Formats: sequence, C-alpha cells, structure tokens
Amino acid sequence: MRKILIGFLVVLAIGAILYFRLRRPSNPREVAYAGDREVTLWSTTAQVREPVATAKYGERLDVLARSEDQVQVETTTGFVGWINEADLLSADLWQRAHDLEAVAAKSPVQARGHTHAISNMHVEAGRESPRIRQLSKGVPVELFERKAVEGSTPPATAAADEKNGSAAAAPVKKEDWWLVRAHLPDQTSVTGWMLGRFIDLDVPAPLPDYASAAAMHIVAWFELNRVADRLAGSKPQYLVVGNRGPEGQECDFTMMRVFTWGQQKQRYETAYVESGVCGKLPMNLKEPAQPGGDILFSFEDSSNGTIEQRTYRMQRTAVRRVREGRSDSVKQKHAHG
Repeated sequence: MRKILIGFLVVLAIGAILYFRLRRPSNPREVAYAGDREVTLWSTTAQVREPVATAKYGERLDVLARSEDQVQVETTTGFVGWINEADLLSADLWQRAHDLEAVAAKSPVQARGHTHAISNMHVEAGRESPRIRQLSKGVPVELFERKAVEGSTPPATAAADEKNGSAAAAPVKKEDWWLVRAHLPDQTSVTGWMLGRFIDLDVPAPLPDYASAAAMHIVAWFELNRVADRLAGSKPQYLVVGNRGPEGQECDFTMMRVFTWGQQKQRYETAYVESGVCGKLPMNLKEPAQPGGDILFSFEDSSNGTIEQRTYRMQRTAVRRVREGRSDSVKQKHAHG
C-alpha cells in the first residue's frame, strides 16, 4: 500500500510539472508594421525567390527571424515571408507616428500644399530621423508646425573641412522642416515631418502676386472671414504671414499683411501691414461671437528678446493690435491694381 501511495505521489508530481510547463506562456513575438504603401513578402532571402504575399502600409506583422537586413514575418492572415528591414516600422516607431497624428488632430492648419517630388516623412525633424512613410508626387498636405534644423554637410565639403581643420569648417546651413498631414489616394492620412523644399504651397490667388510685389515669401495664410459682394459674390479676406531671405531662419515669419475686399474697385486692398516681428506659429484665430463681429488672431513673438503673446483685432476692415485691454490705432491701408 505504501509503494502504491509513493508511486501515486510521483505520478502526481510529474503531472503537475508537465502541467505548469505547458501552461507557462511563451515569449511574446516582436511586433512590427509594414512601412511602405505596399510591401512584398518573399519566399526566401536568396536572389532567386518568389512573392508570397503583400502587406499594406500599417499592417501588423509578427517578426519570426532575422538574417542581416532581412526579416522573416508572418501576416495576420498566416502568410510567412521575408522582407527588407527598411520596409518595417517597429512598434515604438509606429506608436510615435500615431502620437504625431494626435498632435495634428488638435492643431490649427497653418497652410496647405502638395508634394512636388517623391518625399520622405520622418518621425522627427531632420534627415537622420527614422522614416515613417515615402510619399509620391502630388500628394495633398496640411502644414502645422515649422522647425529650422541643421542640414547634412555634403561629403566633398566635409572632406575639405577635415583637411583644412575644424577652425576652417563652414557653418552648416539650416533647413525648414514642417509637421504635415498627408492625405493619401486610398482616403487615409499619415502625419510626420517633411523637408519644406519638397512642398509647394497652394496659396489662393491673387495672394502670390501681392506677396511678390512686396518681396515677401509666404509661409502661411488664413481666411479671416467672408464679405458679400453683389457683383463678385462671397469674397474671402485674408491674413498672410511670411518673410524674406533663405530658409532656416530663426523666426517662422517676420512680416504680416491683411488683405480685404474692396467692393467699390472690385479688388483686394492691403488693410494692414507690419514688419519686424519674429513670429512663431501656430497663428490662433478666434471666431466672432456673432456673424459680422470682431475677429481676434494671436501668436507668440520674440522680436524684443523675450517671448510675448501678440493679439490683434479686426473690426470690419480695420486691424489693430490689442495691448492690455486697449487697441493701437496704427493702421496702414493701400490699394492694389
């Protein structure tokens, strides 16, 4: 009887060990996401290979194995294949991309445009930042925030600097980067940082002509309101901000113009001009409490060496800066032919 009892306990112990081993969770698989419009899964890493399946941008993939720059993945539908590591977004990078979308969702649009060449979107402003997505030419984008970032030094220049010594090295020029939301052909959107020179702004006419006459490079524009005209119909009135000189400047904009519609002459007039500011986007607009009411717009300015909030009030066609409860009466108005 004693031997039977001991044998029973041994069997019970073995069973318990096996049970808990089987119950123990395995290490979770690494998760990644397809990082291009369409990613092909291949049967092998060899040069002679066959396509197994395709994954759309953002599709979840389980990482099974790695071999140099090739990664074996499994799709949610069970297809297994190899892809290049450059076509993958890590779970961390995917989350950071979603965080950028959340930022854009609650930020006011500062300008609109489109890509004029194949362009890369990055998770941060800068060429060395990880790429989120590559965009084709002609993709509509909305612009939210600008940063001036040091560009990369061309190899020939870097070699010359090294040869001549660091004291002779020329300073690296800064480049304009924009946080943008791209609207893709499949009706989805993606948000990231893009080099500004790859974006053509879709500035409404006739604002580019007026800006060109003032040697002003438009950075952003805003429709303040609309006025009814019995001949021209409903006409928008604009606030335009910009600057002069090359990209990479410290200030987002240094010049402001307000263009209002003149019904008598049937053309736009410059209702307000101001230069010498060092404005930081975003520009914040406050809708009037009632139709036809005053419009307020504000931004951060650092032209005096300290950051201050500037607020302006537009009453019909008159624009004045609001200072501690009062408005400046300074206004400049010109007509454009």
